Amino acid sequence: MRVDAIPVERHPLEPFVPGDARVLFLGSFPPPRRRWCMPFFYPNYINDHWRIQGLVFYGDAGYFVDAEHRCFRYEAIVEHCERVGIAYYDTARAVRRMADNASDKFLEVVEATDVPALVARLPHLRAIVTTGEKATETLCESLQIAAIPKVGAYVTTPFLSEGGVPVELYRLPSSSRAYPMSLQKKGEAYATMFRRYGLL
Repeated sequence: MRVDAIPVERHPLEPFVPGDARVLFLGSFPPPRRRWCMPFFYPNYINDHWRIQGLVFYGDAGYFVDAEHRCFRYEAIVEHCERVGIAYYDTARAVRRMADNASDKFLEVVEATDVPALVARLPHLRAIVTTGEKATETLCESLQIAAIPKVGAYVTTPFLSEGGVPVELYRLPSSSRAYPMSLQKKGEAYATMFRRYGLL
């Protein structure tokens, strides 16, 4: 099939931007809807993003998990993110899926997110956080950041917070189970990041 025959998929969610957020997670793009268990970011039940946050903030990987219904506790997640100060969106607003799955490597970015406009809505922002190679590369290309950070590292971005502090781009390990790192180790990496920006 020709690339231009593959339909363009537009982002199905609005940015989640609590006004006092200090950390903005930017993924690549949501998985196909059949893999969703809730109408929010990281909606795939087998992705461990919300288990990691449960472990980090509440000492319980199952804190946001509704095991009986194989889904996440959507209302609890929204309340947590608003209270702690975590924003969410993705680096692409429109993509083509070159394969019918959730893998980032098969996404062709058709329209990148206007990150400066998004950051402008977050005056207290301290860090943009990516958790995958595709999101990190797309963001660095969009912002013309030459040095792509390694996992667990960070670089400065062109943005400044309200207090004139440079906003950092911090790269974390992927929360996908395909990423070869234990849940505990991922939790430790995420906790280090959250502590750096005063969320823990």
